[in-house]
Amino acid sequence: MTTPETPTVAEELRGVGLRVTAARVALLQTVREGDHLGVEAIASGVRDRVGHISLQAVYEALHALTAAGLVRRIEPANSSARFEGRVGDNHHHVVCRSCGVVADVDCAAGEAPCLTAGDDHGFTIDEAEVIYWGLCPVCSTAASS
Repeated sequence: MTTPETPTVAEELRGVGLRVTAARVALLQTVREGDHLGVEAIASGVRDRVGHISLQAVYEALHALTAAGLVRRIEPANSSARFEGRVGDNHHHVVCRSCGVVADVDCAAGEAPCLTAGDDHGFTIDEAEVIYWGLCPVCSTAASS
């Protein structure tokens, strides 16, 4: 539900200069309701909402939405790209080495060396991408049995 302060998906698309289409609205809704979805899962969710859409159209829309900052693309090592609607807060991820499940982790805090670049090479750093690796509770339990 939107309130006067909460823009609709169509208003968000217009606000970043993108044309509003049923496919883009459905795609953004699917990504936001999903949990680090891959392209095939996103395409399936969009098809459930609007009918046929080609995989190429999904890729093109994801590219446009990512470039506009409405969607975030993550690509853990040895995994296909996944997309999420949580953007702009510099959060991180934890990935299960066994089943590949991904979960959000709020911004890392503390004095760990990875949080401050040892040499910024003159860059103005505005974001850090941290991926924690381990076993999810289900895989951890299975491994110890």
